[in-house]
Amino acid sequence: MQGFALTRRACAIAALSFIAVGAQAQAWPSKPVTLVVPFPPGGTTDVLARALAEKLTQSLGQTVIVESKPGAGATLGADFVAKSKPDGYTLLMGAVHHTIAPSVFKKLPYDLQRDFAPITTVALVPNVLTVSATNPAKTVAELVAQAKAAPGKLNYGSNGNGTAQHLIGTQFESANGIEIAHIPYKGSGPLVTDLIGGQVTMSFDTVTPVLPHIKAGKLKALAVTTSKRSSALPEVPTLAEAGVKGIDTGTWFGLLAPAATPKDIVVRLNADVVKLLAQPEFRKQLEAIGAEPVGNTPDQMAVQIKDDSEKFARLVKDAKVVIE
Repeated sequence: MQGFALTRRACAIAALSFIAVGAQAQAWPSKPVTLVVPFPPGGTTDVLARALAEKLTQSLGQTVIVESKPGAGATLGADFVAKSKPDGYTLLMGAVHHTIAPSVFKKLPYDLQRDFAPITTVALVPNVLTVSATNPAKTVAELVAQAKAAPGKLNYGSNGNGTAQHLIGTQFESANGIEIAHIPYKGSGPLVTDLIGGQVTMSFDTVTPVLPHIKAGKLKALAVTTSKRSSALPEVPTLAEAGVKGIDTGTWFGLLAPAATPKDIVVRLNADVVKLLAQPEFRKQLEAIGAEPVGNTPDQMAVQIKDDSEKFARLVKDAKVVIE
């Protein structure tokens, strides 16, 4: 009888523990959620994160705080989230840049595919070759002619070493047989300022941060770097249409959590974000900044990360881009 009583007591404790764990999971979120942006304010990652945070604050019933942690080609912010407690309260606004980093940095303190739980790809944003309005080039061919006339004297800015903009720049050099210097910035904000001022010859930034300046006439868009034109800049040709073949790179942005984050939290976040991206009003909000809403499953995003990591590893090897 005593053994039976102990068994019943153990079962009761186990049941209560199970209920407590379930209640804890159901209670999420019970406090503010931090969404880490690995770039300074003002860039596409930041703009998308803030738009998403505003909507998620409403759907989750808790404030979603956007926190910038820039540096090292977006890897500092990623490392911070990878090492954060996997409880659903610290998330990363990741980007295609994170699939490039493992190939260009000799050592990373985290593993993108091992240390993160994909939630969903939020949007795809085309990159665009842009120059200052004061630059006499009106076409890609004219810009290439400038570069050939002054080898090594023209330059391009990027959001940092190992970012998509950096890699597109190396592809542009190779495709045109030219030499242009690379100037890495910590993010789009300071890059766009210098681009407008003419301190930087060109950039391959995403559409979002340069779009207002293109419309205001401060910058000129010469071509988009994707295989199809941007809905935000329908009059701007693709690089292929402009005569530069072999480049088809855009930038995706997505939500990730630390790897051991409970599955029910990942599922909840995925459902909420996908639902938001299906709302016509929110889609229009994103499309107005040049972003094309996606909203896929965690498994689909994981495949996307794996495929892009392999693709960029090949491109990085061909371009011989290595960062200490």
